[in-house]
Amino acid sequence: MEFTRLSIEGAFVATPAIHADSRGHFFEWFKAPLFAEAVGHDLSLAQANCSVSARGTLRGLHFADVPPGQAKYVTCLAGNVLDVIVDLRVGSPTFGTWESVELSSSQPRMVYLAEGLGHGFVARADASTVVYLCSTAYNPAAEHEVDPFDPDLGIDWGITRDEADLSAKDAAAPSVKAALAAGLLPEFASCQSLFG
Repeated sequence: MEFTRLSIEGAFVATPAIHADSRGHFFEWFKAPLFAEAVGHDLSLAQANCSVSARGTLRGLHFADVPPGQAKYVTCLAGNVLDVIVDLRVGSPTFGTWESVELSSSQPRMVYLAEGLGHGFVARADASTVVYLCSTAYNPAAEHEVDPFDPDLGIDWGITRDEADLSAKDAAAPSVKAALAAGLLPEFASCQSLFG
């Protein structure tokens, strides 16, 4: 498995070795020692999630309070999604920037995002199935969102707001500026201190 660091600190893409034959293929999508060597720390696992989305469904942008935060290790087992990571850590040198990675069943890859980073994805095919390992359990009181179509972020989702199928919560999410003014965004220093 090969890990590639993205431009946002704490964000990586992992590309597995695919073992294929006439029956299909096999790959390891998470291996703790390789992960720790590449990222610099272990990933504590507290919860595993699976979402199945119709084409045009946009989930995100979500983030959690730090501490404890919630790191995620994400892959797509069926279909195709555009996965987006946003740096929402106040004081980070890359605050407000984003990266996108295509995740699909036909070309397996995984994305890791550390605590304090925002996450979302848009399904590009029906029944797109995304699974992710989480470092902490879901806590609704500590979970937040920002507007995935915030013009200050300028994320290219490949679809417009009118074309996207958003939950009511995501559709009503505040802009990054509003979330910052409300004190919702995590501090970069607090995120960095999680791993000494």
